[in-house]
Amino acid sequence: MKLSRTFTYAVQAVRELCAAPVDQTVTCKQLAKRGGMPERFLLQILRSLVTGGLLQSNRGVHGGYRLNRKPGEISMLDVLEAVEGPVGFDSPQPLSNGEELTELSGLLGEARSRIRHSLSEIKICRGGQEDEGEDDSPREQYAVAG
Repeated sequence: MKLSRTFTYAVQAVRELCAAPVDQTVTCKQLAKRGGMPERFLLQILRSLVTGGLLQSNRGVHGGYRLNRKPGEISMLDVLEAVEGPVGFDSPQPLSNGEELTELSGLLGEARSRIRHSLSEIKICRGGQEDEGEDDSPREQYAVAG
């Protein structure tokens, strides 16, 4: 499986937001600067993360982005599907033998299920504040582990 730059930037942006104080929004410009990411490209990614329900966006003078879920609830699968679409495989081309196609479809279905499960178990943000509003201290940032 090849991971796109879009996905990599999305994970990086979510991790930056995990480290931000709960009551604070972070602008796209700030995220781009901290992560060395192109701002225009990042803006498209952030919109996908908002549409996917992972982030909130606020307009205005104090506008920016913040997590829409508790940090410990956001998985690699959530981010991947928000920016790349559903995880899966293209349907195999019909084979001459219907049994072979059925068996192959079953194997691909099992692989898809295992990949989805594994990605859902890997949380982007670990530790730090788990509940919004607990206190104003910054969230801790931990490395993504697999």
